[in-house]
Amino acid sequence: MLAPTGSRHRLATALAALGLLAAGVAVQTAGAATPAHAATTHRVLFDDGHAEEAGNADWIISTSKPDPLAEDSSPSAETDWTGALSSWGVALQKSGGYSLKTATSALTYGGSATTDLSNFDTLVLPEPNTLFTTAEKTAIMNFVKNGGGLFMISDHTGADRNNDGEDAVEILNDLMTNNSVDSTDPFGFSIDSLDVGSGYPAAISDSADPVLHGDFGTVTKSLIADGTTATLKPADNAAVKGLVYRSGYSGNTGAFFVTSTFGSGRVAFWGDSSPVDDGTGQSGNTLYDGWNDSGATNAPLALNATAWLAGAGSSGGGGGGGSCTAAQLLGNNGFESGNTTWSASSGVITNSSSKSARTGSYYAWLDGYGTATTDTLSQSVTVPSGCTTAALSFFLHIDTAETTTSTAYDTLKVQVLNSSGTVLATLATYSNLNAASGYTQRTFSLASYAGQTVTLKFTGTEGSTLQTSFVVDDTALNVS
Repeated sequence: MLAPTGSRHRLATALAALGLLAAGVAVQTAGAATPAHAATTHRVLFDDGHAEEAGNADWIISTSKPDPLAEDSSPSAETDWTGALSSWGVALQKSGGYSLKTATSALTYGGSATTDLSNFDTLVLPEPNTLFTTAEKTAIMNFVKNGGGLFMISDHTGADRNNDGEDAVEILNDLMTNNSVDSTDPFGFSIDSLDVGSGYPAAISDSADPVLHGDFGTVTKSLIADGTTATLKPADNAAVKGLVYRSGYSGNTGAFFVTSTFGSGRVAFWGDSSPVDDGTGQSGNTLYDGWNDSGATNAPLALNATAWLAGAGSSGGGGGGGSCTAAQLLGNNGFESGNTTWSASSGVITNSSSKSARTGSYYAWLDGYGTATTDTLSQSVTVPSGCTTAALSFFLHIDTAETTTSTAYDTLKVQVLNSSGTVLATLATYSNLNAASGYTQRTFSLASYAGQTVTLKFTGTEGSTLQTSFVVDDTALNVS
């Protein structure tokens, strides 16, 4: 890139012919901007924007928001973070491979906020106590439809902690039945208007289920301490499945823990907040330690379900059977074969000396023109149905001539599309605000697409002035 505002290879080619092309790489921003999200495979957002702390409740992983690491960057005990859900959060943090955040404002999808749902793999709704707005319901449903995981935790009928006339049963049913995306029983279950006082609902016998038998342990029972159940409607969604049942119930009634799918995403429902309550929290709240209840296995249930929703661990659900051979699936993944395998805009795959490849000679260079331009780079790939891990990774370098520290003028979207070209998920959106020296590896899980042929697509969109270059190299899709 020509300093300081030189535009990309179209101009570079002409200058090279005149012997005017500068040697080396572009002038880059001196400091690394904050990435759009941490380069962590499993990104989980806990909602705290719907009265989750109202009344005698404390459904948060930490009082530090949005980032719990600000309270303690290396927690080892549940009290290192403050909140009734701190044990859940600390367990995920200690396990590695998870990036946790808390949302305190309206939920959005496809926006620029740090806690926008497009930056996450899973959304946890821990007993919301205010209705979601129309826009929020659209955002949540599209997030799931496009590949996100949704964890809904209810409480019993009448648990209206902020006295606004709505409880979690009504709020979550409203989300499922009164939205602009699909209100025709999209998940295949409804939440019962009940207050079940106590009990230890038992898990079904299914050794292959990844939620009941996952990396965090085996689930045998849960706990109900004033909660509710769900009624299943498999005729509406064949993927719906009851995993834990209230004593004396089975089949389509009395389901205390439920999983399902919607579009390319996954859904889990738990009929009580007491199982994830660890008994600790902020001063003034009388809490119940269900997390450590010796008669139940609530921690493995919460953690396995989080992993499953985020695409970690076994595919389960509707992933299907089949075998999987460990492999790297992307063709010409380092671009060293030039314009083969990938579909790309003219000049995107290049060995121009104006930029540096991370390895080898070739790389993919999107945008950098200093004019209103859109560049694309894509490749279709089939994720084998038997694979439980599908890790997409690539190295990304961003430099820019923009000087703003607040406005994303130029963007790069990383998306997953189906065979019809419909966007299933936006994995990340980067911009001129993420400019930094050198390459940074980005990693995402595509395990939820096992058994599907999808297209991985990078789309760079540049404004009318001042260049931003998005340089990609050493891509991979490793499955096992």
